[in-house]
Amino acid sequence: MSHEHNDEHHNNHEHEHHEGGHDHHDHDHGAMVEDFKKRFYISLIATIPILILSPMIQDFLGFEWTFPFDQYVLFALASFVFFYGGLPFLTGARDELKQKNPGMMTLIGLAIVVAYVYSSMVVFGLEGRNFFWELATLVDIMLLGHWIEMRSIMGASNALEELVKLMPNEAHKVDKDGNVEDVAVSELTEGDHVLVKPGEKVPVDGDIIDGKTTIDESMLTGESVPVEKGEGEEAIGGSVNQEGSITITVQKTGDDTYLSQVIGLVKEAQESKSKTQDISNRAAKWLFYLALGSGILTFIIWLALGHPVDVAMERMVTVMVITCPHALGLAAPLVVAVSTSLSAKNGLLIRNRANFEGARQLNAVVFDKTGTLTKGEFGVTDIIPEEGYQEQDVLKWAASLEQKSEHPLAQGIIKKAEENNLSLEDNDEFESMTGKGLRGTVNGKEVKVVSPGFMNEQNYSFNQETYDSLSEEGKTVVFVLVEQELIGMIALADMVREDAKEAISSLKEQGIHSIMLTGDSEKVANWVAKQLGIDEVYAEVLPDEKADQVKKIKEKGWNVAMTGDGVNDAPALATADLGIAIGTGTDVAMESADIVLVKSNPKDVVQIMRLSKKTYNKMIQNLWWAAGYNIIAIPLAAGILAPIGIILSPAVGAILMSLSTVVVAINAKLLKA
Repeated sequence: MSHEHNDEHHNNHEHEHHEGGHDHHDHDHGAMVEDFKKRFYISLIATIPILILSPMIQDFLGFEWTFPFDQYVLFALASFVFFYGGLPFLTGARDELKQKNPGMMTLIGLAIVVAYVYSSMVVFGLEGRNFFWELATLVDIMLLGHWIEMRSIMGASNALEELVKLMPNEAHKVDKDGNVEDVAVSELTEGDHVLVKPGEKVPVDGDIIDGKTTIDESMLTGESVPVEKGEGEEAIGGSVNQEGSITITVQKTGDDTYLSQVIGLVKEAQESKSKTQDISNRAAKWLFYLALGSGILTFIIWLALGHPVDVAMERMVTVMVITCPHALGLAAPLVVAVSTSLSAKNGLLIRNRANFEGARQLNAVVFDKTGTLTKGEFGVTDIIPEEGYQEQDVLKWAASLEQKSEHPLAQGIIKKAEENNLSLEDNDEFESMTGKGLRGTVNGKEVKVVSPGFMNEQNYSFNQETYDSLSEEGKTVVFVLVEQELIGMIALADMVREDAKEAISSLKEQGIHSIMLTGDSEKVANWVAKQLGIDEVYAEVLPDEKADQVKKIKEKGWNVAMTGDGVNDAPALATADLGIAIGTGTDVAMESADIVLVKSNPKDVVQIMRLSKKTYNKMIQNLWWAAGYNIIAIPLAAGILAPIGIILSPAVGAILMSLSTVVVAINAKLLKA
């Protein structure tokens, strides 16, 4: 088993693509969990006869069971546990020492090597008592701790694969004679002509050479309104063609496409994240030095006091073995397991432990607008009827015409009509005037719902002042014409989420700065920010600039969380100190994030910070319990009270060790959301 994973796992399981080992790590993660589980169970089975055959345990429990060569059987079983169960820790210790950075693996490695070598010498003639039972139980508990921790954390990030999945595999290639044939996207070259039908994803980046349509780029750019496109304009691979058929000429393929560049940004941001060492690893580092120092000092002092070498060695071994508290191996994993299941029950899926634990230190939260602070769907905000008409009239004519349309604006108008309990009329001769609006016949009358562009083109007069003030707020305005007469205008906007308001005010109470980052226009962004009470707004930010903007905020010395839901947010989510994806968003955003909000509720951002603080406090308490055992056990094991006849026997050391493990387990269970 390659230790690269143990080590990477141990350093708080950062699920990033460190040193380019992304695919390898992804592939092996499930296998690693299974490997630890298998090693734990097999070692546990071998430990039972080790305990029964250990003279120290027999003395302690007051029974005796011997047979010829029983100590050799014990040696064979302990050797198996040492080499099979202890392998991850031995290879881990080797790697930590190679990096000159001893931690948990080195501490465990020291304890089991000292116990194994000394006990083997006892079996083959050295005066003293063996510690095979201590070695076996230590290996078992550490394997259990690692298994619990790994199992409670979701697998490594698949963001890059998810991004690739957004691109269609096939394209309709048009030859010189106008014949269409389906080919693999990978076969397309620059200059090829490709047909994109309504409802299909654009397969590659290209320029439109024929046709008019509206394209939904919200998933890529964050722009909430579908964009009208015609000849000479660009169509981005991965965006969705909504209305008309278009033919594009291929401009970029493979690594040059917009989506591939986003993939590159995500990869770069993930690789640039630091590996955070967990607290227990830092504690283990100091305990390693303490074990080594105390052991050597104990040996020297006992020799200096005139005791035989075997007695001095037994004291040294007792100190070194006892210094590795079993409870330390469980202190963090148990809290991790409890907080992960607690957060899952509360709809927070934690994918990166290290960054989740850092959430307690956040100073700023950056929100994407579309789909995070807003619903990502249009709603009617204003209806302005012309003289002689009521709001309900305008809405009824518009909704009756729009009921056959799939356009997001149409859906918003229909929803408003349903809320007002309006009964709609049937329509016929329904047609889409690409880029201009809709027309059809309702109740025998010609009805049109059109854009401002159409109104200006046909020289219709309308209340310019009202229109301008609605546009200033970033609203989309459509005009309703019945039999060529203007009866009113309807303004729509991406609706603000109520729970977003509550989330922003909760953050303010805690002194945390709220920032909005969006690809949408400044007008739209300011209108949303005003409604929510957001402190700072960055609008018209291009997708590849979002990650840069997060970097700039971090440069102020702030710890920054980023909350988003689209492909365009993926690099920024990966760049932030904590990436939070809204669960209703794209798989890519979720895979780039450290935490996924299943309920898609921005208020859960506050919950994350609260749980992070509680988890951290619980871990510190557990480490004190684990280390507290050491504070008492090491001096006693070293024989500080020997002059008055008190020497900590390994058996009593084992009881103290078990007690600290039980306390740590109970304390972890007391964690509440």
